[in-house]
Amino acid sequence: MNVHFIAIGGSAMHNLAIALHKKGYRVTGSDDEIFDPSRRRLQNYGLLPKAFGWFPEKLHAGLDAVILGMHARADNPELKKAKELGLPIFSYPEFLYEQSKEKTRVVIGGSHGKTTITSMILHVLQYHKIDIDYMVGAQLEGFEVMVRLTENAPFMIMEGDEYLSSPIDRRPKFHLYKPHIALLSGIAWDHINVFPTFENYLEQFRQFIRVTEENGKLIYCQEDQVLNDLCKEEINPSLNLYPYGLPEYEILGGKTYYILGQEKYPLQVFGKHNLMNINGARLVCQQLGVSNEMFFEAMATFKGASNRLEKVFEQNGTVIFRDFAHAPSKLKATTAAAKEQYPDKTLVACMELHTFSSLNQDFLHQYEGAMDAADVAIVFFSPHAIEMKKLPELDPETVRQAFNKKGLEVFTDTSKLLMRLEILARKQACFLFMSSGNFGGLNLKEFASFIKTQQNEIQS
Repeated sequence: MNVHFIAIGGSAMHNLAIALHKKGYRVTGSDDEIFDPSRRRLQNYGLLPKAFGWFPEKLHAGLDAVILGMHARADNPELKKAKELGLPIFSYPEFLYEQSKEKTRVVIGGSHGKTTITSMILHVLQYHKIDIDYMVGAQLEGFEVMVRLTENAPFMIMEGDEYLSSPIDRRPKFHLYKPHIALLSGIAWDHINVFPTFENYLEQFRQFIRVTEENGKLIYCQEDQVLNDLCKEEINPSLNLYPYGLPEYEILGGKTYYILGQEKYPLQVFGKHNLMNINGARLVCQQLGVSNEMFFEAMATFKGASNRLEKVFEQNGTVIFRDFAHAPSKLKATTAAAKEQYPDKTLVACMELHTFSSLNQDFLHQYEGAMDAADVAIVFFSPHAIEMKKLPELDPETVRQAFNKKGLEVFTDTSKLLMRLEILARKQACFLFMSSGNFGGLNLKEFASFIKTQQNEIQS
């Protein structure tokens, strides 16, 4: 097949392009800008466009499919040419569905935990050499690409995002996958620029349940009351329901153990949120023929997904984690998890308001209490990010009132934030950095190096 990508440089798009190239398809693509790691990886496979920009002449009658990315605009000149030629145009999720029509489709959805649960499932299946196709939203250790597509793998494991499919298809991505086995981890209102009310957001998950295949299996977190109520509605009465919750566990010497019956299984990840994620992943794996013993043998080696409570530094009692958390519910769960795991350390929780929702003053009050577990709570936001998103100016006092956390520190300058962190680093602490951005260019490796140097000087 001959396939052309409009906006090939996106995180998801370039991985799909590589997957199709590895499958033997002839792949071309365009984009007006491509940054690393997408640029480097496309270049390694000979897929990097020779020039950046949009070139309608790349579109021709010999193409079997055109895949349209979210980065492209609805008036894109290549899209216009594709329509004029009558070429089949697919969004990213539409094409994934086309590639998995004959497979057992497993879709992991929810407002939080999608990437982590999908990563756990993929780790277990790869550990036991079970052949699968997949799509996941983060680069995983041991996996070359974020998308794998083959002719023969019987299962397709997909992370199900509720965000929009393409500039010309406003349906949430996970509505298009039609799973045989579905998992929902929880519902917490997000993406208010697309789903302006909670009820509107909730309806997307109701529709996801509706499109699950007849006699399919729905695994869901019953700890989430909204989700628990939703799954008990008569939305799709043919579904088989599998609720899960928080398992029994204990923490010994800074290590978490999952308790199942008489057995205790050691884990490298921690926190109640992750423990519930593990329970959900375990139930999915059971449906694919993986026993509990096989599951926990593999999970003992799972270190976590990239940027999901990922440990980036540990020395002499000081530890640094980074996490993708930005939604209020995830922020609260991640902060509480770090404090429970390290109760004797000073927990310095630093989060960035970076998304459209988090920087919107109409949404900001949702963060009340989200960082209560932190000993030192810091919020950073960039006035430039607010300007780029065309939102009203935000002042630090408004942020303090919204979080309602005594002693909350608010920074808008990265250099001043770093100075404060370096002062806090003089004592043993657990640093937790939570953001979908980068705190205005804060280099965590350099911060870790500063701590290491300072500790070495003290010891000498």
